[in-house]
Amino acid sequence: MNKGEGDEKEVTGMTRRKFLTAVGVGAAGIAASDGLVPKPAAAAEVAEPEEAVKIALSVNGRKHRILVEPRWSLLFVLRERLGLTGTKVGCERGECGACTVLIDDEPRYACMTLAVEAVGRKITTLEGLMHGEQLGPVQQAFLEKDAYQCGYCTPGQIVAVEGLLRANPAPSKEEIRTGVSGNLCRCGAYVNIFKAADRAAELKKSAPGS
Repeated sequence: MNKGEGDEKEVTGMTRRKFLTAVGVGAAGIAASDGLVPKPAAAAEVAEPEEAVKIALSVNGRKHRILVEPRWSLLFVLRERLGLTGTKVGCERGECGACTVLIDDEPRYACMTLAVEAVGRKITTLEGLMHGEQLGPVQQAFLEKDAYQCGYCTPGQIVAVEGLLRANPAPSKEEIRTGVSGNLCRCGAYVNIFKAADRAAELKKSAPGS
């Protein structure tokens, strides 16, 4: 018997080729049946990325009501919609810390936070650490200890130290190192940054009302 003839040998009245054809047709019928394929669900109420929504943000003690797209980062809104350019654009992927802000007193990367996520939260930027035209304690400490070189990372470093001192007014040197570990200084001014954090803790303790 030739090989081709074996392929067509009848088994219980049906050739192998007919059997495979019948199985294929049956599978297609099952896949199309209502019992196995769920009907499309009703469209969920999801805003389109480019569809503007009205939100209110509390930034540095002031409430701002603005229209934003759901995909906009807090970094973009702070800089491009509210004009608070102390928050710097760096890597925009949560690695450098140049965009650090405080959200409910905790340091957060503004580039990794959507503006709509910050609704109902207390946001503090570098500008919010000043008292009128007077530098805040952490800003003053960075100035005194020369804790910067090019200065681009400095706003994020200052905000990170502010957040650390709000949670821990008297941090150890190791706690300071850990507290600013999420902020990169390409100039390598870390020694003076650590000194500035120490000095900032002293200035905050001696500040009126502390």
